[in-house]
Amino acid sequence: MDMIAGMGEIISALMTGDSFELQTALRGNSGMWPIGFVVTFVGGALVALLYRAVPVIERHLEPAVMVVAYLAIGYIIFAGVVQRFYLSGQPAWSTTLPPFLFLIMTWVGCSYNVKLRTHLAFAEFRKIAPRGIQMALLLLDAILWFGFAWIVVVTTAQETVRAAANFAIMLGTDNVMQWWFLGTVPIAFILLTARVMENLSADLRKYRNGGEMIETAVIGGDA
Repeated sequence: MDMIAGMGEIISALMTGDSFELQTALRGNSGMWPIGFVVTFVGGALVALLYRAVPVIERHLEPAVMVVAYLAIGYIIFAGVVQRFYLSGQPAWSTTLPPFLFLIMTWVGCSYNVKLRTHLAFAEFRKIAPRGIQMALLLLDAILWFGFAWIVVVTTAQETVRAAANFAIMLGTDNVMQWWFLGTVPIAFILLTARVMENLSADLRKYRNGGEMIETAVIGGDA
């Protein structure tokens, strides 16, 4: 009953649109975990449906975000060095913005590599295992990835709400809020959940059809 009441409290605070009320509702509230589970699962399913409906998004969303973030980091650092040594001085935000852009690039990249299956998977061992064991290991992958995403979505959503409630501003700026960037982390892990669902669907289809279960993944390749 406490968990159900906590869920109701969080939903009520969310409906107000007040980050301070939401922060208060989340503090020590066990209801955030079942809500986080629903958000992670439903969000991942909706993104997977979007990917299926619009293949160009499925193929290019994550690489585009990574490339833009990487180029922005490089430009800001390069321009900052030039400004420091040859002009009047670099902007204060040029040392605080790149870490946030790196945060975005890293976790969106994590989602993309789940799609490509280039994370550590011991594929050589799995290739020689019976098909039933292969399917069981792939199912375990999906469960672990989803559990990891669930934890990250809940905990980083809390940090995002806390930053918004406290009006945390990026150092070196006057009106750029930290939560704008922190909020990309739970979004990235919902994208990751969509990739997990896509992979599991493909694995189940291969298992039923007798296709090859474990394929060689290439870092930097494409699916």
